[in-house]
Amino acid sequence: QVQLMESGGASVAAGGSLRLSCAGSGRYYNTGCMAWYRQAAGKEREGVAFITPGAGTRYRDSVKGRFTISKNNANDTLYLQMNSLKPEDTAMYYCWWRHNSAGNCYGEPVWGQGTQVTVSS
Repeated sequence: QVQLMESGGASVAAGGSLRLSCAGSGRYYNTGCMAWYRQAAGKEREGVAFITPGAGTRYRDSVKGRFTISKNNANDTLYLQMNSLKPEDTAMYYCWWRHNSAGNCYGEPVWGQGTQVTVSS
């Protein structure tokens, strides 16, 4: 059973940077599809950045060039480096995992508990 724990959320001024971390555990953690989602108050949860062994990375348009998703298999941790933060990036950020087979994600998703990012103007 994969388990996820996010950290790194904080309050920052616009233009600042943060790095979120997602520590994982479980038998298939390092081979799975992984992503960062976010949910702002009163809005639906949305995918921000995805990383999948065999399929690379992809980002939602609004964060391209500012956010970078990466994974360190040596310490079982997923990261999201966020630069040039904007007030519209304010949200609860969640780590997400699913099984991976040759770049195809499947099975029941696993979520972390979330970490709050607040960007002030």
